[in-house]
Amino acid sequence: MENNYANLVRANTSPAGDFKLRRAAAYKAYYEHMPLRAAQAPVAENMQLYRRVRWGSLATFHMLDTRQYRDDQACGDGTKVCADASDPARTLTGATQEAWLLDGMRQKLGTWDFLGQQVFFAQKLASADGAKSMDSWDGYTANRDRLQRGWDAAGLRNTVVLTGDVHRSWASNLMANYTTQDRIVGTELVTTSVTSGGDGSATDNGLSSLNPHVKFYKNLRGYVRTVTSPTQVNVDFRFLDRVTTRDYPIRTLKSYVIQAGNPGLQAP
Repeated sequence: MENNYANLVRANTSPAGDFKLRRAAAYKAYYEHMPLRAAQAPVAENMQLYRRVRWGSLATFHMLDTRQYRDDQACGDGTKVCADASDPARTLTGATQEAWLLDGMRQKLGTWDFLGQQVFFAQKLASADGAKSMDSWDGYTANRDRLQRGWDAAGLRNTVVLTGDVHRSWASNLMANYTTQDRIVGTELVTTSVTSGGDGSATDNGLSSLNPHVKFYKNLRGYVRTVTSPTQVNVDFRFLDRVTTRDYPIRTLKSYVIQAGNPGLQAP
C-alpha cells in the first residue's frame, strides 16, 4: 500500500503510478484477506472502516480510521516545530467521523468507552523547543482537543484510547490541557509490536520531563493485557526480553489500574 499516507496524498512518489488505483487494489486485497464484514466492502478507492462494537453494558468499542479522511501531515511530515499543526481547520478523522464518534460516546452505551485507533494520541514533545510528530495526533491538535473537550463536557470519565503503530509500549494520562497539566480526562495505552524491531532494549528510556503525563515507556516486544470490569480496568504490560531466542519466557513488567469514574493510571 503506502506508509503514512493521508487520504489520497502519498508519502512519496515511488513507485510511480495512479495512487487512486493503487489504493483501490490495496483495499480490495485487504477486504478479501481479512475477517471483515460486508459493510466494509470497498467501493473503488474508498472503504468504510470505522464502526462501533458494543460489549453489553460493560463497554463500547469505537473503532476509528485515521488514514482515509485526514489532511496531509503538516509542514511536510516528520518531527518538528510547526504552527500549522494547531490549525483548527486541520483534521485527522474528517468531520463526519468526528461527529459520529462524539455522538456515539454521548449515548453512554456502556460503562467504558474504548477508542481503537492507530497513531499516538497524547501529546508527546520530542524536544524542549516543542517539536512533535506530524503523523500523530500532535499534528492535528485542534481535532484532538475537540474530541477531548467533547467527551469531557458530556461527563464521560471512563475513556481509554487503545493505540498501536509506534512499535513501542507507552502509557499516558490524557490531559484537558497538556501545557498546564490541568485535569486528567482519559487514558492511553499503546501496545508494542510482537516481533518488529527485534529484541529491542530494556534500558531504552524514552520518558522525558517534557511529558509528565506519560507514565510508562518500554522498547521491548510483547503486548498489553487488559481485564475490564464495571469498576476498573486492570492493565499488564507483558514482554519478552528476547524474541530471537525460541521459547524465551514472557513476564509482566508493569501493571496499572484504571478506576471507573477516576480517569488516569493508578498503581494496582
